[in-house]
Order: sequence, then C-alpha cells, then structure tokens
Amino acid sequence: MNDLPDRMDDPFIRNYQTSELQIAAEFLTTWLPFLTRDLCPNCTHILSDRVRSIDPELSADPEHSHSDENLANSNPTQPELHEKSHDNHDDCDNHSLGSWKDGDNGWSEHIEDVSSNGTPSEPAIITTPTARMSWADMAQEDELEEEEGEDVEKEGNKHSSGTESLPPEKVELGSNVQRKPSLSRERREYLRFMNVQRKKDFICLERINGKIVNILDGLELHTGVFSAAEQKRIVNFVYVLQEKGKKGDLRERTYTAPLKWMRGKGRMTIQFGCCYNYAIDKNGNPPGILRDVAVDPIPHLFKVIIRRLVGWHIIPPSCVPDSCIVNIYEEGDCIPPHIDNHDFVRPFCTVSFLSECNIMFGSSLKVVSPGEFSGPIAIPLPVGSVLVLNGNGADIAKHCVPAVPTKRISITFRKMDESKRPFDFVPEPDLQGIQPLPYDLDESKKLNPSKPQSQMKRQSFVREGFSDKEKAFDGRGTASEPRHPRNRSQPTNRRRVRVSLGN
Repeated sequence: MNDLPDRMDDPFIRNYQTSELQIAAEFLTTWLPFLTRDLCPNCTHILSDRVRSIDPELSADPEHSHSDENLANSNPTQPELHEKSHDNHDDCDNHSLGSWKDGDNGWSEHIEDVSSNGTPSEPAIITTPTARMSWADMAQEDELEEEEGEDVEKEGNKHSSGTESLPPEKVELGSNVQRKPSLSRERREYLRFMNVQRKKDFICLERINGKIVNILDGLELHTGVFSAAEQKRIVNFVYVLQEKGKKGDLRERTYTAPLKWMRGKGRMTIQFGCCYNYAIDKNGNPPGILRDVAVDPIPHLFKVIIRRLVGWHIIPPSCVPDSCIVNIYEEGDCIPPHIDNHDFVRPFCTVSFLSECNIMFGSSLKVVSPGEFSGPIAIPLPVGSVLVLNGNGADIAKHCVPAVPTKRISITFRKMDESKRPFDFVPEPDLQGIQPLPYDLDESKKLNPSKPQSQMKRQSFVREGFSDKEKAFDGRGTASEPRHPRNRSQPTNRRRVRVSLGN
C-alpha cells in the first residue's frame, strides 16, 4: 500500500467526498467475488488492493487485509452467478435519484421575462439537473425495511396483517458468501443524510399589493432522500392500500375514487389521520378538516418515512406531520390551482414517485382548458424528491399540477392545527419527540457517549405537546437549516427573473 497517498491525490478520487468514497469502497468490496472471477491471483490481489485503497479506514482494517487470499474460493459458480444476475435485474428500478449534475456547480441558470400580471403564455421552467444513480441505489439499499422491521419486533407485531404490514423484499447482491458490512447502519444513514441535495434558492418575483415579492421564498427541494429500492417498496405498499380501498377494507372516507367524467378529474386519494374536505359537500360542510369523521390511522411504513423526514432535516421537529394523503394519478389527472387550507400548519411536504412532473406556481394561475393551466413558473419534481412548502411558497403563491403524462403517485405529509384536529384524534406515540440527526456524528458521540442511537432518534413520548428543549429550539429558527454546516457548498448561481413594472 505504498502508493496509497498517490492514489488519494488522483484527480478522479479528489472529485468525491470522503463519505462517497466510503460508500463506493463498501459497495465494490461486496462485488469483489464477481469482479475478480477468472483473474489470476496477482491480478486479484491488485484489484482488491485498489478497492481497499479508496477508503483509508477500510484499507487499515485487519479483517480485510487478507480477504483476497480466499476470494477465489468464495466466487459463485457460473450458473449461480447467472441466476443471481437475472434476479437482480428484476429488482432494478430506473426511477432512482441520487446526486445531481449539470454544469460545474450542478445548477442551470434560467432567465425569463414575467409580465406584470404574472401569467405569461409560456411559464418559465427551472431546468432540473440530470439525475445520477447513487451508491445507495446501486446497492439496492432499503433502510426503511430494516427500521420498520425493528419497530415491529419491538412492538410485538411481527405477524400483524393490518394495513401497516408489507412483506419485506429480500435483495441479494453478487455473491452467495455472507460478508460483514464495513459500515454500521448508523454510519450508513449518516452518510446518506449528509449527501442529500438541498435546493433552497428558488426565485420568482411578482408584484403583490404594490411590492415586489419573491413568491417562492420558503420553497425547498430535497433529493437523494429515498433509494431506488425504498421507492419501490413505498410504491408497492401504496398499491396494497389501493387494493384494500377497492375491496372496502379501509374506512369509508379513507379511500376515495371519483368517477372520471372529464379530463383532469378522477384522481384517487387515500387519507390517513384526518378526513379533508376539498369543497363544500352535500351536507354543507366547508372545505377543511371534518372533525367528526374518522379515517384510518397513519400506516407504520409512513411513520418510518416521517421519522426520516424529520431526522434528515427536511421537516423541523416542531412540525412533525400527523396526517397524510396519498394521490394516485392516472394519465391526464391533475390538481387545480389552490393554496393549502390553514387547517394545516406550515411547513408541509410532498414526496413524488413513479414519474417526474411539473408543479406550477404563481399568485395568479389561470385555467386554460381541462387539466391545463398557465402561470409564471413551473418546477420539475424528480422521482423520489421531497418538495417542502413554507412561507411565501405556501401562503402567497398558488400551486397546481397540470395533467400528468403518465402514472404518478405523491404522498403529502402535513401537521394539523391542534384546534382543528378530529374530536377523537389521539397522537401517535412513536411520532413524539423526534429529533434531527447531528451534523457531526463523531462529535455527537463524544458529547453523548452513553446515549444509544435509538434515544437520539426518538425521545420519550410526551402527550402534552413539546418539551421545553423543543420549544427553545423552535424559537431559534427553521430546524431544516444546518446550524453547523461542514464542507457543504451551496449553489452559487441563482435563477434571475426580469420583472416588468409597467401597469
């Protein structure tokens, strides 16, 4: 390993962060039995040495120092290799989202004229950088399954057959030899959390009450939150819920499937935590939460997702969602222009699955035809992305989803205003006291040497609201913003919009 310093100075290696190199080394180490098949012992040693040199910690691990000596004996036979390769193709999901790339800084600049009425014929579209498959995607990493399994085991519900259960997906990679992972689950989660891409500099200027306002202030787009395997797991679970709804196995107002009497109408919805009324109903109830109507509670898998959204600094701990709605779009379905009802507090977020679509924003959005709208700006929502709406982006700008070109699923997570909750609402114990992960994991361990990870992620259940510590934290600002960023560069280019100030 005398050439290790030279390798770490290699221009290709320098393009990646240490966390990315650690994941790459772990992934390639798992695949070494396949990569070294039919190679001579000398070539096997060279390749193994090169893979270990990517991560200095891995190269210094005595457990791996002589692993290449037994590599030839651990290789699967050709029939076994072909069979496992075929199985892996079945588990692949092309709708993956990892890191972003587009130019030097990863963001494209777009300039557009916006008229004074804010409704040009062609909306400005923010160019979304090309998605690149992450290491978590390549490894078919499904931490949701692991965490959900641990929770079910703790609760003694391993064999539960209710709406909260989903058969786990077993994924095998490369070799039939069991290899001890070089990174703990805690470390893997931390590396993935630190590699989430976060865009918070959306700009679209409009004249509101005589003042120029950035109507997108408070909008955030987070990508790389869910691996391809996790996305597939969530989508499959939504299909399970959809079938239960069709069979009548869910409460009456939980599942809704309107008749498709015209283009853009007929989006299927599944509501958990509360029943939201979109328009005045036949009983004269206004839009908002129906406090005397019961729906099914939030499924366990969705609660695991909520804990990740809070733990990974996407939603602040002061605004842990206690309700969600699943939207299942078929081709041509849409969501008309609206501002979310204030029965739900801000911020709230939407996760996108299956296909990319545009979401349109503007203080004034016009209906052009069924499913077609016009407005000043459209933002692409990549598959697996999480869009957070807060501030002006939630309360001044209306938003809508034009008719989608292909099937799409979205899940919107929101926290209810406590005064608007259903009369029989009971807070979920495992959604109380969730805390975000620390930005410096090693420093946190030094400060809390005896505190287990489970306690770091979930504090004790507090029925009467938030603790004093949480209230103090909430008063210091938005929890989704890093307080101690380390080696995290933000995009330098911002989208500029020229605004016509004419009458």
